[in-house]
Amino acid sequence: MITLKRDVLVLMMAYPGYVTGVDLIDHEAFLVMKSGTRILYDDRKKKSFDEKISDADIQDMLETCYPLTEIDALMGTNVDPGRTRVYALLDEIYGASKDAILKKLVTVEFGAERLPFNKEAGAARALTAIAAGAADLVADQPQTEDFLFPTSGTFNYRVIAGTDRLSPHAYGIAIDLKSGADGYWRWASPEAGEKLIKVYPKDLVRLFEKNGFIWGGKWNHFDIFHFEYRPEIIIKARYFPGSPDTAEPWYQGVNADSEPVSGYIIQIDQSLGS
Repeated sequence: MITLKRDVLVLMMAYPGYVTGVDLIDHEAFLVMKSGTRILYDDRKKKSFDEKISDADIQDMLETCYPLTEIDALMGTNVDPGRTRVYALLDEIYGASKDAILKKLVTVEFGAERLPFNKEAGAARALTAIAAGAADLVADQPQTEDFLFPTSGTFNYRVIAGTDRLSPHAYGIAIDLKSGADGYWRWASPEAGEKLIKVYPKDLVRLFEKNGFIWGGKWNHFDIFHFEYRPEIIIKARYFPGSPDTAEPWYQGVNADSEPVSGYIIQIDQSLGS
């Protein structure tokens, strides 16, 4: 129950106004969206790693903690925090069809490029902040520009290579920076990927993470040029990185006196029991 409450709090903090609460129906928890749609938290199925990737529920999506520390080696086998995605959640926030998504795209100036990005849930605003931070970073560390431009794109309504699942690029919530043959697990060796991870600008990664993006370099199935707007993954990593201390309140780690967090905590306790 503690993990459930924490995960709901994380999602309400990440997507205020989109995720409106949690309902307990016949002992099953459902995330409640602005539209009234309910998304099952845990389907209680025993899944392999591949099954979790292809058919994740909310619990699957948030169970592997994303590391906010620097790395210089590949993640362990099948450690891909954030690579699991709940498409019902993405549909509710960013659009459930190509036409719906297109209506939510705005243009973000990123260096000399003008990139389409989804405006919902602060995604485009976060990329705009990164663009400003990247300009400062390049001024201070000119070599960083070699990893940034030309970018390899943002919005592209397509499936992930080798699957029938939509790419996060299809929702307009991902950006691929300057790409090469050594950055993607399907066509680069682990040795090549790890070599690139060691030299990839750590300040650039931190800039993206500070603004709610995860880095595909922190996946065992690495995608080193890929950054994806997933504020729920970053928030959980920041506030709930480990197992809960049952002697402390379940929300220990967040500022429980701040608004709207205090209101979320009360609402979750009322819905799930304190």
